[in-house]
Amino acid sequence: MGIQIPDVRDEIVFMTKLCEQAERYDEMVQCLKKAIKQSADLSTEERNLLAVAYKALVGSRRASWRIISSIEQKEELKGNTEHTKIIAGYRRMFEKEVGEICDDFVSVLETQLIPTAKGAEEQIFYLKQKGDYHRYHAEINATDVQKESALEAYQKATDLANRSLPNTHPIRLGLALNFSVYNNEILRNHEKGVEVARKAFDQAVTELESLDEDSYKEATAIMQLLRDNLTLWAEDGRDVMERDENEMEAL
Repeated sequence: MGIQIPDVRDEIVFMTKLCEQAERYDEMVQCLKKAIKQSADLSTEERNLLAVAYKALVGSRRASWRIISSIEQKEELKGNTEHTKIIAGYRRMFEKEVGEICDDFVSVLETQLIPTAKGAEEQIFYLKQKGDYHRYHAEINATDVQKESALEAYQKATDLANRSLPNTHPIRLGLALNFSVYNNEILRNHEKGVEVARKAFDQAVTELESLDEDSYKEATAIMQLLRDNLTLWAEDGRDVMERDENEMEAL
């Protein structure tokens, strides 16, 4: 027996929150798709619930894919051919599931949400989500289509955010965070990833004093993630330089 979704908008939202509490994220998506069918003009709360639902659906599978891929590499190094075949089949199952979830959300964004988005903040939110889910897809299937689609969405969102949102706005900061990760991890463009993250951090830090307490906490939480990544990437860069120097010394 499937979930019985109410017809009244407020009750749909309540049911969505109930599904979230029960950690039934696929049913959260079903509820929100019904709400979108009624009207694609989502409230901030509804947009956030949609993001939570899809992130939970894809997040668990991305984590499983990473674990299985790591085990597969270890078995390959051991020369366990039969084990590797079994693991590869299991890994492909997660790749299929991640791809399907990403394609589903991107389709909702492209056909229903982005075309009807009214304000700049709403458009940026949806474009960021589009970039994120092409990025997630590129993690497990690094085709040029996924990479380029992610880049296009992130760049459009960034251009609009630069014109429309303050430097400390959480959506603008979150966009910069994810765009920098995309550059560093998907494109392997370390310099660009650092540039995007550092610029967002430096621009925001000068405006923190003008924020109220809640906005300050929200902005600084994302800025801490930007700083953590910059620290991590700096350490990775030093490691690469040291390895290169050691290799040169060995020649």
